[in-house]
Amino acid sequence: MARERLPAGARLHCRLRRRPAERRQACPQGAHHTQPPQRVSLADHIDAALPQTQCTRCGYADCRAYAEALAAGEADINQCPPGGAEGVARLAALTGRDIRPLNPEHGIEATRGVAVIDEAWCIGCTLCIKACPADCIVGAPKAMHLIVESQCTGCELCIPACPVDCISMRDVTTATGWAAWSAPQAEEARDRYAFRQFRRQRETQENDARLQAKAEAKLADLPAASVITDPEQLARKRAVIEAALARARARRG
Repeated sequence: MARERLPAGARLHCRLRRRPAERRQACPQGAHHTQPPQRVSLADHIDAALPQTQCTRCGYADCRAYAEALAAGEADINQCPPGGAEGVARLAALTGRDIRPLNPEHGIEATRGVAVIDEAWCIGCTLCIKACPADCIVGAPKAMHLIVESQCTGCELCIPACPVDCISMRDVTTATGWAAWSAPQAEEARDRYAFRQFRRQRETQENDARLQAKAEAKLADLPAASVITDPEQLARKRAVIEAALARARARRG
């Protein structure tokens, strides 16, 4: 896939996989001057100050949504347990608000853990793979899954998704908050999440395109593709397929 088709977050995700020398070759000196600098908003600054675990404990769909709500004055600065007290202080400095304790309704500051799958109980349902915002769970249907520990953000979203309760958390630090999580880890987690979102959107579009092509082929020769012979029933079926195609085209813009 051509790299220029990827969104910014996905391109960053690709760069993270290169070594420094390779990055310099991919982005030669002066190349960054080909595009005008983008304006950095308050939401961008706030998003960069969040740990990017995408855990949703703040009450929003992801870290970016929380950042935008904070920038709009619609959320408080004490709703991110993974960031801990230091995270609250960072958000206070960015928003000009007073520092306050974490809101216990969203959780408490704790040591960082990673998810572990008990292979003896895993049934290969893939539900944890779909729930993971960092795309760090690998496996196939009806085969045991594996969590890549170095990429796990400790969001815990895979735990309620597992129907056989075979996922648990294992502490990997004694520190809490930002003392247990680094800026490079947060950046990689954000880029992995952005690439996941891009991949899922692409897969949805490709699936919709396949279904649309199949429906159009059927519609082109409906009498031969259907066991129905009654003209009125064929007309009704044609109308249903045409309506479905119209909705699909509307979704695709």
